[in-house]
Amino acid sequence: MRQPLVIQCDILEDMSEPKVLIIVPAYNEEKTISSVCSEIAASGYDFVVVNDGSSDSTPKILDDLKIPHIDLISNLGIGGAIQTGYKYARYNDYDIAVQLDADGQHSVSCVRDIIQPIIDNKSDFVIGSRFIDKKSSSFHSTKLRRAGIYLISFIILLFSGKRIYDVTSGFRAANKKVIEHFAEDYPPEYPEPVSEFDLMRHGYKILEVPVKMHERKGGKSSIRSWKNGYYVINVIISLFLIKLRRHKKDA
Repeated sequence: MRQPLVIQCDILEDMSEPKVLIIVPAYNEEKTISSVCSEIAASGYDFVVVNDGSSDSTPKILDDLKIPHIDLISNLGIGGAIQTGYKYARYNDYDIAVQLDADGQHSVSCVRDIIQPIIDNKSDFVIGSRFIDKKSSSFHSTKLRRAGIYLISFIILLFSGKRIYDVTSGFRAANKKVIEHFAEDYPPEYPEPVSEFDLMRHGYKILEVPVKMHERKGGKSSIRSWKNGYYVINVIISLFLIKLRRHKKDA
């Protein structure tokens, strides 16, 4: 029988430290959710799991282990789940919100690395990247996905003049201004590259830092249809529409 997690509440004893929330979107992550949440709890950070209408044992595990979570009544997709986390962060007055996947890919030990530029007022939004320092992470995804990521990265560079290397990374941190922005407006589809381009459009400062990533330990990726290029094509269309709206607004 699983034992309930002991959630430490004495985090951040230094009151000068920001109030940090880790948002964990979860859809059918029964194989990994317990271990991921145990690791986060041991780190001392506040966290909340957003259960995105899971049909496996994920809801029961969350209840049995008394893991802090929000149950969505239906599957909203990764965009809806993440925005729910940002709404929760805003409601509870967190200074920084960190997105961390429930599949074991992201290392909790790297959370400090992605929040430090925000603490130092060097960035509004930080992306944990596999690609700016290839030695930092042993996992770089498949060749096909890397090709798609590179193409999306190039399109964002073409449209904005700024390069983001790991455009589909789900390991990200937002300051209070971005929390407010995302709580009000967050893309339901293709949220990572689309939200990053949207932040650029609104003048937010984005920074990438190297982090460790691992192969997923269970579940399925929220990014579908890489093989037939559907994901990449639709991301590019979404980015083009955002740019077009900006031109119309400026005209």
